[in-house]
Amino acid sequence: QVQLVESGGGLVQVGGSLRLSCTASGRTISINTMGWFRQAPGKERELVAAINRIGAWRYSDDSVKGRFTISRDNAKNTMYLQMDSLKPEDSAVYYCAADFSSRLGLRTDEYDYWGQGTQVTVSS
Repeated sequence: QVQLVESGGGLVQVGGSLRLSCTASGRTISINTMGWFRQAPGKERELVAAINRIGAWRYSDDSVKGRFTISRDNAKNTMYLQMDSLKPEDSAVYYCAADFSSRLGLRTDEYDYWGQGTQVTVSS
């Protein structure tokens, strides 16, 4: 089993920055891909970015490229999401997810473990 705990969410003004962290515990040696998803009210949960153990990554779409940066520290079993130039449309609950495969999955069903989520609110 794997447990994931997110931190770093909060309220920020447009154009501000936040850094989310996700720390894994339990069977961490088996974790390969880790991802950040987000879910806004009334919308489906969607991938923001994913990264695997060797550092390969993907971002979901152009809306976050150049503004968000995913990274991880395998020694600390921690993944990060640096979010800059935040926009109101970035407001959502951000979830950390993990999987034992290296495939950088796009879909929620490709991840077996989930954190509880952390709220990010961007105010205008």
